[in-house]
Amino acid sequence: MNLIIFFIYMPFPHLVYSELHTFITTYTGISGKAIAGTPEFSAVTTLDGQQMDYYDSEIKKLIPKQVWMKEFASDGMWKKDSAIREHVAQIYKTNIAVLMQRFNQTRGVHTYQRMYGCGWDDETDIKYGFDQYGYDGEDFLTLDMKNSSYTASVPQAQTTVQKWNNREQLALLLLYFKHECIYWMKEFLNLSKAAFEKTEPPEVSLLQRNPDYYVECHVTGFHSRNTTITWRENGQAINDSRKLVKPGKILPNGDGTFQKNVTLYVLPDEWRMDQYACVVEHKSFTETIQKILTEDEIRIIKKCTAGSPSSPPPPPHSLYIIYIILFLVICLVSFALIVRWKCWSRFKARKY
Repeated sequence: MNLIIFFIYMPFPHLVYSELHTFITTYTGISGKAIAGTPEFSAVTTLDGQQMDYYDSEIKKLIPKQVWMKEFASDGMWKKDSAIREHVAQIYKTNIAVLMQRFNQTRGVHTYQRMYGCGWDDETDIKYGFDQYGYDGEDFLTLDMKNSSYTASVPQAQTTVQKWNNREQLALLLLYFKHECIYWMKEFLNLSKAAFEKTEPPEVSLLQRNPDYYVECHVTGFHSRNTTITWRENGQAINDSRKLVKPGKILPNGDGTFQKNVTLYVLPDEWRMDQYACVVEHKSFTETIQKILTEDEIRIIKKCTAGSPSSPPPPPHSLYIIYIILFLVICLVSFALIVRWKCWSRFKARKY
């Protein structure tokens, strides 16, 4: 099987201020009658988990997936990268046919994938590369960076491993993963930093379902998944188990930024007695963002329709207490029934 390896670097940065950065390209080839609308080949590049571009065999062109990437799409290299991916699509079509023969397959839908790239820790400066292939959802072969060789995950990959494990090709691979891939990753991060430094800071809002509910700190528009969002009481971290802070999931906004909710399980009568604040921090910020909890800052997102206001949901720890109480009640009732049954049995024995 003659597989051609391409090293595609995409100069379309996205700023993610995490300590560990990753730059990954994924190819997916599909043969057979797949679901309607599914292309035979697609390619995606991501930087720190964010999709930078997209290509498939139907549209036959590389598309930037972030608004701030469009300025780079006008570069001549963009067309070259589109042409390269079109060529890779043809190679994958041929490779799947070869693999079907190796696995004694004559029909059906089959997939062939490659995921390669590099990682870099911007604090420890640790770097690493990776290159792995899969067939029909299972591992096919993997590049062992430590031993500088490909290893087969299944017997059908042995032929490919023997062809690829030659010194010249492996030397080029190691140079790419250890140096060139890292170089471009840093370039992308620097380019994106300039773009995002011009953007507005994250927006912080304090939300309630109604005046008797707990307060949610809603933060949107931040660029890093590692952005820290916490609640503080009188300037200090909340350590009291009665005042739990429950973080929600990080959700994408669709423009390369994220949003997240963090709930403060403190009722209004209590938080009015002290100063509570939602604090947003990241090392990329020039200063910490803070929103102090006051009635004027709260926005009601859902009001009650009729009757008295509904009660706020119990905090997570209250649920555990309720479960424990129910368990103890059941145990006591069961014990009482057993004792009663034994007494009644003895009474019946004496009677007879």
